[in-house]
Amino acid sequence: LMKITSTAATALCVMASYSVGARAFSTLVSRSALSRVRNSAAVSRSHRVPLAMVSSTATPADAVTDGAVASNPLLAQEGLPKFSIISPSDLGPAVSHLLTKLDSDFSALEETLKADTPYDQVLPAIERIQSPLGYAWGVAGHLNGVKNGDELRKAYEENQPGVVQAMTKFSQSRALYDALVSIKESWGPSEDISFEESQQRRAVENSLREMTLGGVGLDGAEKERFNEIKMRIAELSTKFSNHVLDATKDFSLTVTDAADLEGVPSSAKAMWANAHYMHLVAEKTKDGEGTAEDVEQVDPATGPWRLSLDGPSYVATLSHVPSRSVREKVYRAYLTRASEFDEEKNNVPIIYEILRLKEERAKLLGFSNFAELSLAAKMAPSVAAVEELSDFILQKSLPAAEKELQEVLALARAKGGDEYSDANLDKLKPWDTTFWSERLKESKFDLTAEQLRPYFALPAVLDGMFGLVDRIFNVEVKAADGEAEVWNPDVRFFNIYDKDTKEHISSFYLDPYSRPADKRGGAWMDVCIGKSEACDQKIPVAYLTCNGSPPVGDTPSLMTFNEVETLFHEFGHGLQHMLTKANVGDVAGINGVEWDAVELPSQFMENWCYDRPTVYGFAKHYETGEPLPEEMFEKLKEQKTFNAGMMACRQLLFGQLDLELHSNFDPVKGESGEGESIFDVQKRMAAKYSPYNMPLDEDRFLCGFSHIFAGGYAAGYYSYKWAEVMSADAFGAFEDVGLDNEEQVKEVGMRFRDTVLSLGGGVEPMDVFKRFRGREPNPEALLRHNGLA
Repeated sequence: LMKITSTAATALCVMASYSVGARAFSTLVSRSALSRVRNSAAVSRSHRVPLAMVSSTATPADAVTDGAVASNPLLAQEGLPKFSIISPSDLGPAVSHLLTKLDSDFSALEETLKADTPYDQVLPAIERIQSPLGYAWGVAGHLNGVKNGDELRKAYEENQPGVVQAMTKFSQSRALYDALVSIKESWGPSEDISFEESQQRRAVENSLREMTLGGVGLDGAEKERFNEIKMRIAELSTKFSNHVLDATKDFSLTVTDAADLEGVPSSAKAMWANAHYMHLVAEKTKDGEGTAEDVEQVDPATGPWRLSLDGPSYVATLSHVPSRSVREKVYRAYLTRASEFDEEKNNVPIIYEILRLKEERAKLLGFSNFAELSLAAKMAPSVAAVEELSDFILQKSLPAAEKELQEVLALARAKGGDEYSDANLDKLKPWDTTFWSERLKESKFDLTAEQLRPYFALPAVLDGMFGLVDRIFNVEVKAADGEAEVWNPDVRFFNIYDKDTKEHISSFYLDPYSRPADKRGGAWMDVCIGKSEACDQKIPVAYLTCNGSPPVGDTPSLMTFNEVETLFHEFGHGLQHMLTKANVGDVAGINGVEWDAVELPSQFMENWCYDRPTVYGFAKHYETGEPLPEEMFEKLKEQKTFNAGMMACRQLLFGQLDLELHSNFDPVKGESGEGESIFDVQKRMAAKYSPYNMPLDEDRFLCGFSHIFAGGYAAGYYSYKWAEVMSADAFGAFEDVGLDNEEQVKEVGMRFRDTVLSLGGGVEPMDVFKRFRGREPNPEALLRHNGLA
């Protein structure tokens, strides 16, 4: 899952990892032994939710005919999903059938569990029982993010309760818990055990922890209330995510005065002109009377132009539109999405209820607050430890951030005219900062984003990224379009091969472009098929989803550099899933990896976007084939630390705001007005972590913070910085041997593949890092990479 990175996108969930996010659409990745069934936004990566049979809104089992089951594409699971024929109407019958079978199979297994039942007859059996529902529900969750529509949304919401209930049955099974405890007690010392046994131990330990956190120790009224809470949070998270998606789609601003867009890059104008054209086509054809041929193409030079809140449009508006009034309208629309300013899509009461329910759930389990519960399954030992690391980074970042903003303000005063004078403006408004930051970057480095885009055509960037993993990880990526059915014509399919053995080891889908009408914003990686010996799944398959700039006419997708970094980020998540050597499904790939370690490979991959051989593997002009000029590459590297202080402070703010809301905040008093509101907390935390950029009174960023309210990052957003310490230090291993030392880089790359990318959740993340680096991580590399050392 991509962290929120752009200054322009203050609330833009540029997600993944997927869950990987979250994601923004939340990450759908199942991460521990009892949550194989993934639930988009509701069943987060960090939970393995168990099942209690068919919901009242699902199709009754006895109403599903044999014919309907036999022809249902969600039940045809012998290969890749049959995307071309899957319909929303298939979901209810498929889930109903699978829930009934799952209930029967698990009940039968429970009867066989005894104190001496061996491992092979417990967790592998659970994998096999859960896998069919996990497959079908995972496909549905994926489509809900990339091909969202009223019919699918309705079917998904109707069947979600049954899935959550069913998975709850697993996590609260005393028979299963006792069997796992007996297995753990039978183990000998952990020294010098094989990787196979390490996987099994981690799977058992993770399962026991998740069952404890899933309420296995509760009885009676407490258990009933715990399950009610779990169900309600799932419902609220889905509603939160839908509100953000709908609010994002609802807004548009049509610009007709060319003066408002003077100096705007031609690519942005083309995007907005095309958006206006597509709007006219939709209006003309919605009643079935007109055709697209009846609508004239819109000239990007003369407009009109249709601006929206989806990622590429929003970032381009804040970065390049000279009209302050246009920027302000778009900014305010973005920062008030899904809030009390639109009662039909108001996430404010949803946030309060989610926070209340999470606190209640935590206290039922004996924790003081939800943050303590969340950290029980993460690397970070305590909230205090996270705050200590954050404050250490803040000491270096805040002075730099304040200096950076003063530079931006000085340029605005010097070049912006009378409206930016001391007399008329005491400080920059939020809709000014990104615009003038871009102008400062251009003046400092004599390089614009628009100058770079022709060198970053998506097909070439893919070739370069694949060349990198060939070079350092010894794998070959080959296009396999046509081998798999896809959900949109823009989606591509690839296979990955080990270069030594020529073995096909994994595959992935790539959905690269923004589609505001039916696709959630952000970027993420998700699991299509996980590697599992128990389920005879040898070839892991991933979904990589981005929301990049689409092609316009005959011009290919010309990416911004941020979009290039996002693609590398999500591919890093995908590599950990696809190059795993673990074969215990519960800890294979990204499964079972502690949440605050899961961003290591993704953020690690971003570093290669500044590596000369890597960049020159793809940076060539899309029309002439000429390589990126040397002086432009040097300026690009210099830009890496531009505004790094403000960027670091932003991430620290988001992480600490998340933890504060889930630890010290009282949601009951907050909603009633007797104590701080959620927005008061946001201002209080901003006063510490970004005092130079306090939120507006009407700032409703939290209403779109899908990472923590509709994804898996609740009391876990700090994970980006926590893992960034490791990822920077990991890349430091390559710098230590010299990035121009091809032989040594390859050797270190293979060590990274054999540890970080191969071991998955089968080994504790600190041990994985030490096997790669030879020591524990050091934050100095992160500060050095950000120019803050």
